[in-house]
Amino acid sequence: MRVVRNVILAAAMTSMAMPAAADPLADAVRADMPALLALYRDFHRNPELSFQEKQTAARLAAEIRKSGFQVTEGVGGTGVVAVMKNGPGPVLMIRADMDALPVHEQTGLAYASSAKALTPDGLETPVMHACGHDIHMTAWIGTARRLVAMKDRWSGTLVMIGQPAEELGLGAKRMLDDGLFTRFPKPGHVLALHDSASLPAGTIGYSPGYALANVDSVDVTVKGLGGHGSAPHTTRDPIVLASRIVSALQTLVAREIDPQKPGVVTVGSFHAGAKHNIIPDEARLQLTVRSYDEETRKTLLDGIARIVRGEAMAAGIADDRLPEVKLEETPTPSTFNTEPLTGQVAAAFAERFGKDRVKQIPPTMAGEDFGRFYLADRTIQSMIFWVGGVPQDKWDAAGGDARKLPSLHSPYWAPHPEPTIATGVEAMVTAALTVLAKD
Repeated sequence: MRVVRNVILAAAMTSMAMPAAADPLADAVRADMPALLALYRDFHRNPELSFQEKQTAARLAAEIRKSGFQVTEGVGGTGVVAVMKNGPGPVLMIRADMDALPVHEQTGLAYASSAKALTPDGLETPVMHACGHDIHMTAWIGTARRLVAMKDRWSGTLVMIGQPAEELGLGAKRMLDDGLFTRFPKPGHVLALHDSASLPAGTIGYSPGYALANVDSVDVTVKGLGGHGSAPHTTRDPIVLASRIVSALQTLVAREIDPQKPGVVTVGSFHAGAKHNIIPDEARLQLTVRSYDEETRKTLLDGIARIVRGEAMAAGIADDRLPEVKLEETPTPSTFNTEPLTGQVAAAFAERFGKDRVKQIPPTMAGEDFGRFYLADRTIQSMIFWVGGVPQDKWDAAGGDARKLPSLHSPYWAPHPEPTIATGVEAMVTAALTVLAKD
C-alpha cells in the first residue's frame, strides 16, 4: 500500500509541476496586443462621422494590405473591401463598422477624442466612438492578422469589409448597391461582432434567431387652427390633438400586438408653439418604432396612421387639414442569426472560452444594418455576436446591473480595451475557422 501511495503522490506532484497546455491562438493574440492597443487608441482619438470616414478607411486599408489582402477602397462611399483567396472552400465575409457619433466624450481617458466635425446640416459637433466601432475595427485587424498567420488551418476565400455609416443604417445598403456581392466574391457566410455595455469584459453573448430589431422613424405633422390662448374655442388646438395621439399610440403595443411578440412605439420629440398665449397652427412629433418580424412591423405602422387620422377626425379637423404621416425612406431592417451557423459558432465559443464566459442572451430592440447582408440573399448564413466591454471592477460595483452603467452611445462609455479586443479577436478567429476549417 505504501508503494502505491508513493506512486500516486509522485504522479500528482508531476502533474502539478507540468505547465498548462499551450494555446497558440491566445498566445499570438497576447503578443499582438501592444500593437493592437496602439491602433485602438488612434482610432479612438480620431473618430469620423458617417460617410466621412476617409482617414479611418485609409488606415484600415493600409493595415490590412500589409497582411497580403487585395484591397479596394471607396466601395459605397468610404467602404473598404479586402479579399484573400486561400484555396477551395466557402466564401466568408467579416464586417467591421467604422463611423462614430456626434457625442462630446466625457470619459476622462488619456486618449479621449477631442475631434469635431460638421454634420450634414453644417453644424459643428464633437465626435466620439461612443458605440465601440473603434473596438470593432481593431478586432477586425487582429482577426485578419491571425487568419493570415494560420493559413494552413483553413481553406476558402476571406472577404473583410470596413463598412461606413452603420449609425445611419445606410452603409450596408450603399456597399450592396455598389456591387459588394457582384464585384467581389459573394459570401455564403457573414459574421460581425459588437461590443456590449451590458456584459463584463471578456465574455461573449449571442442570440439565436432575431438579434436586433427593425427600426422605423416616423414624422407626424399635426395641423390645427391657431389663435389666442384666451379664446381656445375659436381654434383647433394641435397641441391637445397631438397629446391625444401620443396617449392613443401606447395602445398599439398594449392591445394590438401579440404579447409574445415584442414591439416599441416611442415618441421621442414633441415640438409645438413659441409663446405662452398663442395656440399654434401645428405640432410635430417624431417617433421611433421597433419590431422584429414583418407582421408586427406592419401592424404598428398601419396602426400609427389609423390612430393619427382617427384622432384628428374626432377633434373636428377638416379633411384638407388632416395630419401628415411620413415614414423614413430607408428604415433599418432587423438582424437575424441563422442556423446552423449560430449553433455551430456558439458551440465553438463554449469549447474555447468555457461555458461561464459564453452566454445566450435575449435579443435587443437596438438596430443594426448588418442584417441587410442576409436579407440581400437569404441563402446566406449570418451571425452577429456580442463581446462584453464593461470593466470588471465597474461591473462588480454595479452588482451586475447594466442599468447602473453607461450604455452604448453614452458620453461616458469606455470599454476595457485589453480583454475586449483580445476576446473579440479570439472569438472571431474561432468563428471564422468554424466556417473555413479544412476537412
